[in-house]
Amino acid sequence: MTDIVLGVGASHSTLMNTHWEETVHKDEAGRFRDALYAARDELAAARPDTVVIVGSNHFRGFWLDLIPSFTIGVGECVASGESGTPKGPQPVDEDLARHIAGTLVDGGRFDVAFSARLQIDHGQSHAIQYLLDGLDVEIVPIVVNVFAPPLPALARCDALGGAIRDAIAAFPGDRRVAVIGSGGLSHRLPWPDWRSPDGEDEEFMVRAWLDGRHNWQDYDARRRQIIRAAQAAINPEFDDELLTMVEKGELHRITAYTTERLEEVAGNGAQEVRTWLVMAAALGHAPGRRLAYEVIPEWLTGMGVAVIDPAPHGKVSR
Repeated sequence: MTDIVLGVGASHSTLMNTHWEETVHKDEAGRFRDALYAARDELAAARPDTVVIVGSNHFRGFWLDLIPSFTIGVGECVASGESGTPKGPQPVDEDLARHIAGTLVDGGRFDVAFSARLQIDHGQSHAIQYLLDGLDVEIVPIVVNVFAPPLPALARCDALGGAIRDAIAAFPGDRRVAVIGSGGLSHRLPWPDWRSPDGEDEEFMVRAWLDGRHNWQDYDARRRQIIRAAQAAINPEFDDELLTMVEKGELHRITAYTTERLEEVAGNGAQEVRTWLVMAAALGHAPGRRLAYEVIPEWLTGMGVAVIDPAPHGKVSR
């Protein structure tokens, strides 16, 4: 029998790699990093064969010429390697990935996109770098559109997680599977609505998102300058509410937010909590544990880590 043995939700920031020394809130940054390592140890203890990584796209894997709501990597997977994150081919559990994609489509629950040659960015590779360090596992990469409206409704992300859970349970054999949701929490990026850019910087960003498929690196230096010049907009109250939902097994309540309300309260970067929602739903919304929450303005983000163990009393079955 194929079982989901652990879930992890974790924020990501490439500024961990590129601007650690310039980070003023070193204690907070250290506690967050330690929580990533603690989650990594829990993943190791759960002994997964495969890790489903649900992450976002930062216009280095998908561009405005084609933006599916949900995409499953079912073949080759290459990490773009920006900002010191892993680069190059990643090992994919093709059998499980194709089973999940086929089950979702054949069952009529989701017409997901799939890619036999998927490029991922730090929306997945940040988790590979910190949460899968030293683990001999294959992955199933799943990309959720969180930055190019119209975005999939939060309720659809919740339903997708449940459908993935059912598909994994139906997979023949005895795979042990973990699920990671990578992204969030509250933050605001200086990224426009692509449909109505305002000013030179926003027009540049939209052009990079439209034309970057073959030369995204050419746009990266200015992109980073625009991001580094942004002011932090973190909402610790929202982040605490979300993490409390995770702890209580009630993250499905976040579906009460519309896309517009979520951005108003927690910033456009908070749209990444869709990845946590897919993960939590795949874990059957079992109660979780908060490992860390830190406000790190230099990274523009409220940084959280949580673990969901579906086994009774929080113990991984052996």
